[in-house]
Amino acid sequence: MAWYVYLLLVLAGMLLTNGVPHFVRGLCGQPFPSPCAGPPGIGDSSPLVNVYWGFANLAGGTALFMRFPPTRALAWAIFSAGCLLMGTQLARHFDRVRSRAA
Repeated sequence: MAWYVYLLLVLAGMLLTNGVPHFVRGLCGQPFPSPCAGPPGIGDSSPLVNVYWGFANLAGGTALFMRFPPTRALAWAIFSAGCLLMGTQLARHFDRVRSRAA
C-alpha cells in the first residue's frame, strides 16, 4: 500500500469516530458542541445541526473506508489507531468543556 493510504485510513477512523456522538445526540434531540457553534467546539449546536454534522463525518469516513479498505493487519491497526486517537481527543476535550460549565 502507498503511504498516503495509511493516512487516509487514519482519517477514516477519525471521521467515523467523530460522527457517532454528533449523530446520536442529534437523533436524541439533545444539543451538543460542534464546530458550527459559537464558540466552535465549546458552544452547543442544535440537534438538527448535529445530525447533519454527524452524517457528514460518517459519510466521509465511510467513503474513505470503502475506497481504501484495510486488507492487511497493519492497515487495520492504523485505522483503529485513528479511531482511538479521535476518541481520546474527544473525551479529553469534552471533559474540559463540561468541567468548565459545571
